[in-house]
Amino acid sequence: MTIEKMRAAMLYGVKDLRVEDVEKPKASFGEVLTKIKAATTCGTDLKIFQRGYVEKVIKLPTIFGHEWAGEVVEVGEGVTWPKKGMRIRAGNSAPCLRCRMCQKGKFNLCESMLWLWGAYAEYIRIPSQMILVNAQEIPPHVSYEEAAMTEPLACVLHGAEEANIQLGNIVAIIGAGPIGLFHLLVAKKLGATVIISDLVNERLEFAKRLGADETISAKTENAVEKVKNLTAGNGADVVIEAIGLRDTWEQAMEMVSKGGTVLEFGGCSPGTRINIDAEPLHYGEVTIMGVFHATPRHFKSALNLIASGVLNVKPLVTKRVKLDGIEEAFETLASSKSDIKIAITP
Repeated sequence: MTIEKMRAAMLYGVKDLRVEDVEKPKASFGEVLTKIKAATTCGTDLKIFQRGYVEKVIKLPTIFGHEWAGEVVEVGEGVTWPKKGMRIRAGNSAPCLRCRMCQKGKFNLCESMLWLWGAYAEYIRIPSQMILVNAQEIPPHVSYEEAAMTEPLACVLHGAEEANIQLGNIVAIIGAGPIGLFHLLVAKKLGATVIISDLVNERLEFAKRLGADETISAKTENAVEKVKNLTAGNGADVVIEAIGLRDTWEQAMEMVSKGGTVLEFGGCSPGTRINIDAEPLHYGEVTIMGVFHATPRHFKSALNLIASGVLNVKPLVTKRVKLDGIEEAFETLASSKSDIKIAITP
């Protein structure tokens, strides 16, 4: 019996990414097989590529990537939805709905989470639990690239919801990479004034085009002082750290106003410790919170916001490459001053 093959980008370890021929998956009972039409790069992917990641989320070696959209080409026995030929996006997570965290409604913290990796490939198999709780049909007017960005937008929606961004708030964002720019788009739609800082001027120019009210070049300016100056010395109502470094986590706490919220969104390396000044926590009633991932509800909302045109994510894709060019794509992301997200088309 001939084993069918497909091309896929296999991650074996830090900076060890190889495009290889691997066995093409088949749809078993309750599953579907999808031909990937577009996959987009993510800051999390770049971090995993450069320094590794927590083992409970990704186990190596594995087919890499987690933001994708495609067309159903094979439907397993017992599946009534989706149908063959349907345009869908799914994953990259499916909560069990039974564990202690799920029973509390914290589906993003599910203790038995099903994770789905494999976006950088020609095909991906969707498990039955993923189909049940976290898969959506893509409206015909939405491109595969746009639909692939549902995942990062879902995570940002979760963060904005937890931080309780309100109409008229001043929001300071540290980092004008892809996630920082998603936060910018969401905060503006919620009616906030947005200040964003970054070391790269080209990204700050990009942020201006997306609607940032003020930009700060962290290379030449003291970002904390600039935020204070722009807010009459008060600090921002909400500060969002969108990089994932100890220094910027600590910097975020210096930018917030009394009664404000610090959203530590960017994930630091495992084992990272930060220093916290207790005075603003106690006497200023500052809230410091972390958020992780998203729930199925956020995924559905994200796709709806993209499909309705409320949020325009198209400008965030700044480059397109074929699967065989994926190593070059990650090298570009690590060094480029202007590229935000790269679309991979198998």
